[in-house]
Amino acid sequence: MAKMKANESGKIMKRIVVIGCSGSGKSTFSRKLQQLTGNPLHHLDKLFWLPDWELRSDAEQDRIQKELVKDEKWIIDGNYQRSLPIRLERADTVFFFDYPRRLCLYRAMKRVLMNRKRTRPDMGEGCPERFDWEFMQFIWNFNKNNRPGLIASLDQAPDGITVQHFRSPREAANYLRALDEQKEEAA
Repeated sequence: MAKMKANESGKIMKRIVVIGCSGSGKSTFSRKLQQLTGNPLHHLDKLFWLPDWELRSDAEQDRIQKELVKDEKWIIDGNYQRSLPIRLERADTVFFFDYPRRLCLYRAMKRVLMNRKRTRPDMGEGCPERFDWEFMQFIWNFNKNNRPGLIASLDQAPDGITVQHFRSPREAANYLRALDEQKEEAA
């Protein structure tokens, strides 16, 4: 992960990718980041899942992303590792949530309990929150099965992308706090 470095002070973020394990807090962070930057926010889960948990085809997912990244400013929240290069080609900033699996699993289970039978705002319509054993296994095995591919994609990303690598929720919270303070000082 040679390219991973902290955001340079004062750098304006226009095209932002937020990735990491499910349950890490990507969507919550993305919403707060949207409030601070004013960039339009797109949750891939909301765009890719059709009612009754039917996933759009790969071709449709790619088409949607290619349209989104044409815009000058955006925040795109979600992994979908297969198509991550589409986002990285235009991104200037990546936030990588790299948390322990126990924390992500705990947060995902808490989310299921808090939102049971309701569709979250960052999820596709008609996809109410539910317990899904296969999804919990995906989270448990994420660092072994998916993390290496994310890191490889980041290593192969175009030059000039700033990658903020969060290893704990405190790091993410501190980043947002500093960004908020920076925004207040500039006002």
